[in-house]
Amino acid sequence: MYDKPPQIPGRKQAAFGRASGPTITLTSAETTMKPASRKLLYWSPRVLGLLFALFTAIFAFDVFDENHGFWATALALALHLVPTAILFLCVIIAWRKEWIGAILFFGLAVLYVAWAWGRFPLSVYFVMAGPMALTGILFLLNWVYRTELHPPAPAA
Repeated sequence: MYDKPPQIPGRKQAAFGRASGPTITLTSAETTMKPASRKLLYWSPRVLGLLFALFTAIFAFDVFDENHGFWATALALALHLVPTAILFLCVIIAWRKEWIGAILFFGLAVLYVAWAWGRFPLSVYFVMAGPMALTGILFLLNWVYRTELHPPAPAA
């Protein structure tokens, strides 16, 4: 019944799931993606992840509004920049391992919503978790289309 997913001529298929159970088939058209689409799909999650990390860094500057000494302000700034460092680390990991980036960014989005649920208006969840979820989805698409985005080197 679930022996093999249907083959579509001229298309490359990747199956996900257990070998003994049903599979979900994602299809990628190897010859239809244009070079501009490849570049956009490759760079968009990376740039979005970096920009979102910089966006979160803006929130760390509120420590300068308080009247503390130098060391207390430096410590507070370092603590406020921990989420930014985590996001930068996730981008670094996801740069080569897109599937890990998909899990990390989507997981961070879910974790943020679970942690902050009920504390803020709904728009805050869209602003904070939305870009992380979108970055995770884009890294997942990077992984699905990895053979087109990272073509093998020509044989010498």
